[in-house]
Amino acid sequence: MLIGLTLGRYFALRFVRTVLGVFITVFALVYTLDFVELLRRAGDAEGASTGLMAQLSLYRTPAVAEGVLPFAVLFGSMAALLQLSRKLELVVARAAGISAWQFLQPGFVVALGLGAVAVGIYNPVSAMMKQRSTEIEARIFAKSAKASSGKDIWIRQKSLDGGAIIRAETAIEGTTVLAGVEVFTFDDAGLFVAQIIAARATLHDGYWELTEARVLTPSAPPEAFGTYLIASTLDPGQVRQRFTPPESVPFWQLPDTIARTERAGLDATRYRLQYDVLWARPVLFLAMVLVAATVSLRFFRFGGVGKLVLGGVAAGFVLYVARQLMEGLGASGIVAAPVAAWFPAVVGSLLGTLTLLYQEDG
Repeated sequence: MLIGLTLGRYFALRFVRTVLGVFITVFALVYTLDFVELLRRAGDAEGASTGLMAQLSLYRTPAVAEGVLPFAVLFGSMAALLQLSRKLELVVARAAGISAWQFLQPGFVVALGLGAVAVGIYNPVSAMMKQRSTEIEARIFAKSAKASSGKDIWIRQKSLDGGAIIRAETAIEGTTVLAGVEVFTFDDAGLFVAQIIAARATLHDGYWELTEARVLTPSAPPEAFGTYLIASTLDPGQVRQRFTPPESVPFWQLPDTIARTERAGLDATRYRLQYDVLWARPVLFLAMVLVAATVSLRFFRFGGVGKLVLGGVAAGFVLYVARQLMEGLGASGIVAAPVAAWFPAVVGSLLGTLTLLYQEDG
């Protein structure tokens, strides 16, 4: 039996308000911490103004905050149900003959709706903003070793010109462009030939194109070049895949990315897993509402609400660990990607339903 439209709208607005309130709070906290960290990294980096750091942090935050969306649904649902219980609105609803399954229906609809929005709209926007933030970081921080995050990229290659070791401070996701590049070249015998320092390096078919390069050799003074080419046997598709984590690919582009990766003969498991994880996200949000309901429907006058809330937090943490474990197994190929993606959502929903059935129907 469906709940009445007016009461259902009231409960749904409560769920939306608390879930969005929790998410906005976390978003603001992540933004503040990231902004402070960027100001620390910026130091004397050229062009790193406070306004630009604020903009960069705004580009970076959505991708980080996306990971806490399930917990925003969990804690927001707990807050909504606890508020309704504290004000005895759930008591009145039960007295009117409305079961827990009925007044949870608006929460289920909100969870599925927020899940669809998170997958279809929020994820593509956050992925594109993350790519934009990578480009800005490459432009600002690549020239400042002091501001480097310490996560350098190392590539080793062997070509017709001999061997080379490439170090870069930043890789622009979705491309074959490196920033803050330093190349050490060797001859066929393994002897050092030259050190090349460049602002950027772009991998094309058969060669690297270095811009704003300085070449240092043991037997000659340093030389500057606007463009400098180095032969390469690396495949641009493989390099692009390595530089583009699945989280940086928008949801609507994942099928094409998977097909393109497989046509190149590369492993697309990580992208398939991300695609399935996003499809399962609405069901995961639904599981969070069920988990929240199992610990938030107790009447305040009975006491013990604090312990139940702690139990809900613990259940959410266990579900998070299970999700991370299954995604790790799926990414490594030990577990099939659909199983790894859907297991936490489905199991969480079933356990939440089972617990509610026990609590409500004995």
